[in-house]
Amino acid sequence: MTYCVGLLLDAGIVMLSDTRTNAGVDNIAIYRKMFVYEEPGERALVMLTSGNLSITQTVMAKLEHAIEDPEATGATSILLAETMLEIAEIVGRTLNEVSVAVGDRMSKMNQSVTALILLGGQRKGGQMRLFMIYPEGNFIEATEDTPYLQIGEHKYGKPILDRVVTRATSLEDGRKAVLLSMDSTLRSNLSVGMPLDLAIIHAGSCRIDRRERIMPGDPDFSAMSEAWSQALRDGFLNLP
Repeated sequence: MTYCVGLLLDAGIVMLSDTRTNAGVDNIAIYRKMFVYEEPGERALVMLTSGNLSITQTVMAKLEHAIEDPEATGATSILLAETMLEIAEIVGRTLNEVSVAVGDRMSKMNQSVTALILLGGQRKGGQMRLFMIYPEGNFIEATEDTPYLQIGEHKYGKPILDRVVTRATSLEDGRKAVLLSMDSTLRSNLSVGMPLDLAIIHAGSCRIDRRERIMPGDPDFSAMSEAWSQALRDGFLNLP
């Protein structure tokens, strides 16, 4: 299981993922689920992955191979595509091709697998956009009414996003919101775990302006978690 969330704000994009993967209670490991690609000032892309690890790792390997291909074009490379929409289409095609290939093999063993990708970023001269890409290759996009997207174990972290996040939310408050959303998930589901990977893109910068890994026991995250818990307790006790 996993939890990944992306915010599309007027001020920029905030992306956060956990790193836990598991194939049973006694087979737990840490794998990076955030992948960053940028040409500073020209484009900045962040992808978060959830689902079957063999699918997501193969997709990312194929995307990176296409980037390094000397014959790459805007139709094949996410670093040459002209728009965020075209980038989403490249990622969608790749995810679909890998999902079909792996799915065919797994179906012969009476097993099924799936994967999802969140793609957020901006291309110079274009708008910031945030997509959720499905294994079929299609996608949906964050909107003014719903300025966030989640993949993985999303239900525990959704209430705070619904209550506090709007397009007008600042990047710092957005960072706080996704971390508290993750904190709620960590407390309620053991299959989601630290370290956490966070990335922020300021609107118009076309670069990764902030990237950090938050380790277990991080004092700032722990203080935020405890303060939020206390605020909830106090609010509950003060209800009529």
